[in-house]
Amino acid sequence: MPTARFSYGAIVALAVPLAFGAVSLRAQSSDFVPVTDAMLQDPAPEDWLMWRRTLDGWGYSPLDEIDRGNVGRLRMVWSRGLGPGLQQGTPLVYGGVMYMPNPRDVIQALDAVTGDLRWEYRRDRPDDLEDYMLGVLTDLNRNLAIHGAQIIDTSGDDYVFALDAATGELAWETEILDYRVNPANQSSGPIVADGKIISGRGCTPRGGPDACVIVAHDAATGAELWRRRTIPAPGEPGDESWGGVPFEERRHVGAWMVPSYDPALNLVYVGTSVTSPAPKFLIGGADLKHLYHNSTLALDADTGEIVWYYQHLNDSWDLDHPFERLLVDTAVRPDPAAVEWINPRLQPGEERRVMTGIPGKTGIVYTLDRETGEFLWATPTVAQNVVAGIDGATGAVSENSEVVFRSEGQEVFACPTLVGGKDWEAGAYSPLTNAMYMPLRNACARMVATNDGSLYGLGVRTQIAPGTDQVGTVQAISAETGRVLWKHEQRAATSSLLATGGGLVFGGDHNGRFRAFDHETGEVLWEINLGSPLTGFPITYAAGGRQYVAVSTGRSLTSGAFNRLTPELRPSDGNTLFVFALDSVAGNALMDPPRLRTFQDLVGSVTQNPGPGRRVREIQVRLTRATVTGKAAVELVGERVVERGLRRERRPEISPNHLVVVVLNEKDVEIDWRLLLHPGILRAEAPGADGRLRGRVVERDVVDLWIAIPDLPGADRIHIHSPRRADGKYLLDLIAEVPIG
Repeated sequence: MPTARFSYGAIVALAVPLAFGAVSLRAQSSDFVPVTDAMLQDPAPEDWLMWRRTLDGWGYSPLDEIDRGNVGRLRMVWSRGLGPGLQQGTPLVYGGVMYMPNPRDVIQALDAVTGDLRWEYRRDRPDDLEDYMLGVLTDLNRNLAIHGAQIIDTSGDDYVFALDAATGELAWETEILDYRVNPANQSSGPIVADGKIISGRGCTPRGGPDACVIVAHDAATGAELWRRRTIPAPGEPGDESWGGVPFEERRHVGAWMVPSYDPALNLVYVGTSVTSPAPKFLIGGADLKHLYHNSTLALDADTGEIVWYYQHLNDSWDLDHPFERLLVDTAVRPDPAAVEWINPRLQPGEERRVMTGIPGKTGIVYTLDRETGEFLWATPTVAQNVVAGIDGATGAVSENSEVVFRSEGQEVFACPTLVGGKDWEAGAYSPLTNAMYMPLRNACARMVATNDGSLYGLGVRTQIAPGTDQVGTVQAISAETGRVLWKHEQRAATSSLLATGGGLVFGGDHNGRFRAFDHETGEVLWEINLGSPLTGFPITYAAGGRQYVAVSTGRSLTSGAFNRLTPELRPSDGNTLFVFALDSVAGNALMDPPRLRTFQDLVGSVTQNPGPGRRVREIQVRLTRATVTGKAAVELVGERVVERGLRRERRPEISPNHLVVVVLNEKDVEIDWRLLLHPGILRAEAPGADGRLRGRVVERDVVDLWIAIPDLPGADRIHIHSPRRADGKYLLDLIAEVPIG
């Protein structure tokens, strides 16, 4: 079906309910609860319903079963190979089912607890697709959306389509563009904003300006509601910014990442890319703005009209700005000692609804008022020399004239390089710290302007930024002050991040390492080598009363580019999905599970009142945690008997930061219990009160605990349990057994 040209705000219905594409079905429960707009705007903690979990783009989950105290016990619980091709997928989890986008328009529904396949959809892709598109970018399928009882995605052949979430059968599909006429690479899926599917795309130069569109469809039927071109036509606002460049030669202003949405303002926030070619002397001159490239567009979700825009860079170096927009309500108090550009009208400490984050490859943090687009503050994070300054009063960006191309064959040294700085790998925001966490890279490039008809008109040789040999960095940045709270640097380039209610930031790198950082200090608390670059977006979810963390590995264009900078690092490139959870028996894999399943059961069934003046045994236990495997080795290293009573709490309070010690007799009967702080939160010495805890850190991952227990007749051994919260109760996972008889 050919695609017509649309003026701003045009409405066209193109829904076609067809049985198209090969679908392999597996049985699934028919009691599917439809997903509503209210659920998308306030997801249940256990679900991950879209790319960054919430419409504000945070990449944050409130789940806290896995926390700083027990993350060392993470272990892999299942994994699954993914299909071939470039892989940057994000799992979507709802109701205990994981929906995983694979490369090349394959979608799988998996049991989120076991990884077993429920159904699979494989779209029939035209054989000539790559003849019109940007080559291997047709592999990419970053994310899915869900609404009602349907899984929604955009396809490599420029359709939007919906699958029955219970069966994987095609419910409807709508052509957005004829890929032979106006080809556009749909490498990212959509979001659903108030019943409307909002999708962007990377438009190929041969597709012309009409391929560069952001489109809305009805989530129930697939009918098109509006489309917004990112390149103005003659007579439209912004036309003058292209000078005399003919409309058909205005190309490649794509919106190829996933939007954010504010339901209260009813605004969709979308970022855009560079033009083709990038050097502006080739398309009218570097003095022209070429709207709306490298901009944030705030669109009316009902009409697609541009409410406001902000241009981050007049780009000659392929430094796109389409990445995640973080929507945060915060006090705004930029620190002049840490922030380079500040609006002089800003009243420090005033509460604002902001759009913040690092939207582009320059690595510059921008904070704007998300209702008006007013510039508030901005500051660099990594080496950059393309932005010379930003007028704080107006937000106008000035480029460094020394690196702006003026003629063919001109060579410049530009920082960052065209894969960042920052790239599509997403950062995260935590409301617990009011901080954003960003995966960044220290890389620059020798660039030369060409007029050879290539995509960007650039010859590029990337290198590590001067003054360092560390390619990767993770930075925690205050959303209020702009100060860098902590920085982690490493040899390998970094990948996407996830923040959680357990005080953790999960993230990986292009050398296959997956880590958990302390969100306050940046300390690495857990790490595993998955063998291949972490190219997928990590998520966390809960199913069956247990929290899981999922991430995927594979091959991407950026992993190849950065690994060439670190030739001594030689990861594989396997496309695999990995899922982790806490090890319920970390001390001994053969140990029987505990009889008492909840802390409430334990308190109600075990008498715990030794009374004053009783003899008390203090046992010294050494716990050694193996960071990668999550196993814990526990040994009894000393003991003594003292004369003193133990005070018991009438209403004991428990949290995931505790351990529960249960005393058993030789007949395997529980006869007493103790509540201790988890050793994972210790930093040095930890003196206790009333015998509840004393401990010290011996060395990394080795902790000594002194546990005071009543010297009860028949006491034979202790069980050490780690609690995890589920359905309002604390389940007790047995992690170790220590003989004391």
